[in-house]
Amino acid sequence: MALQIYNSLSRSKETFEPVHPGVVGMYVCGPTVYGHAHLGHAKSYVSFDVVARWLRQSGYRVRYVQNITDVGHLSDDADEGEDKIARQARLEKTDPMEIAQFYTRSFYDDMDRLGVERPNIAPTATGHVPEQIALIRQLVGSSHAYVVNGNVYFSVQSFPDYGKLSGRTDQEALQSGTRIEVRNEKRHPSDFALWKKAEEGHIMKWESPWGTGYPGWHVECSAMSMKYLGETVDIHGGGMENKFPHHDCEIAQSEAATGRPYVRYWMHNNMVTVGGIKMGKSLKNSVNLKDLFRETDPMVIRFFILQSHYRSPLDYSEAAIRASSAGLEKLQDTRQRLQKTRPGTGNFDSTAFTERFTAAMDDDFNTPLAISILFDFSKSVNSALDKQEGLSADSIAEAAAFLDTFAGKVLGIVSASDEASGHASENSRQTLEKTISILLDMRIEARKNKDFALSDRIRDRLLEAGVEVKDTREGVSWSLKTET
Repeated sequence: MALQIYNSLSRSKETFEPVHPGVVGMYVCGPTVYGHAHLGHAKSYVSFDVVARWLRQSGYRVRYVQNITDVGHLSDDADEGEDKIARQARLEKTDPMEIAQFYTRSFYDDMDRLGVERPNIAPTATGHVPEQIALIRQLVGSSHAYVVNGNVYFSVQSFPDYGKLSGRTDQEALQSGTRIEVRNEKRHPSDFALWKKAEEGHIMKWESPWGTGYPGWHVECSAMSMKYLGETVDIHGGGMENKFPHHDCEIAQSEAATGRPYVRYWMHNNMVTVGGIKMGKSLKNSVNLKDLFRETDPMVIRFFILQSHYRSPLDYSEAAIRASSAGLEKLQDTRQRLQKTRPGTGNFDSTAFTERFTAAMDDDFNTPLAISILFDFSKSVNSALDKQEGLSADSIAEAAAFLDTFAGKVLGIVSASDEASGHASENSRQTLEKTISILLDMRIEARKNKDFALSDRIRDRLLEAGVEVKDTREGVSWSLKTET
């Protein structure tokens, strides 16, 4: 069966056919870097990591682009409010670029621990302002956008298909504009900002044909995806919450500029819930990955995520994490047993399991079904090993290769022969985290005692060791200074 992908635009599964045979251009909306990553981020990026892995396993050459939003994402996700990064910088009494750099490093540190492979290209919004200005200039020149008082807005009435992804009608879009006070300078309440005039004191700003300002949130993804993947992208991924307004706006501005379809297959992952309630910072029920990793092996978190289909909600609970830990341990034990067992004479054929696993992944990346097949495989292998004749050397190698390929290379949940060293590495990391926590507790105590010299010395020595410490309103935050 050919690979089938559920296309959010057509609301149906479609046979996957990239623009260029054998080559896939894939773009996934990356994080806005103003805080540490949470479980919702993990759900998205683990899911799309497996999409990229399966495409490569299927023989495609994949160019995976995932952006970093480090400017322009306003606090109400529309055209009003404060830049999220600038706001965090104000709260932490520092520079917006320091905030962006710190939390970008933190994000990649967490993704590395989850086994999420780095994208081929990770462009930043601030690093592609010229490309965004060029796209805006093109839209203004074709009358799809207009300039008012140094701001540039896209005219939704110039693009009749606006809202075709989310399914929102023009009237619904009009009503959504009333949840905040709509700028009266807009021609239509649903028009969205491509360029914002920088107010006095705004730090992150650039010169443009329309004056000093900064790009709107939506324009960065269009400019960067088309720069690196062409005018039509094969796969564009993101969270369901991004359908409107972000992805609807991307479609409008991109297709208005090129006259061509922007994306062939739209993929959207579902949300993380806690007790059936959407996880979010505003609800104070979000789970910070760094806190979660102190108690739980990141590979257990990855396994937990993949037991839910990417389009299904993922409900977090301690009981679910414990169950995932036990399930992952069974697969890891089977891999270790194959590594340590002595060859016998029995035979084992993994062909049927390979076919079943392939069919599951080709059916819109059905990881829960794929994992159930891994458990069936593990049970059959262990039964064969329990027999008096055991398994021959060739059968052991075949079974191990199956797990290394599908549980390891594709799903990223079971390591190959270096599994033991992987666990040792994670144990070392957890020991490091506990040591850092002890030092930070000592620093907090020093600050309470007004021994600021000792407090600064602990911070500086940690920085020398590659641990960057920040004091925030929520408490002390730290991140390893890793390469991005």
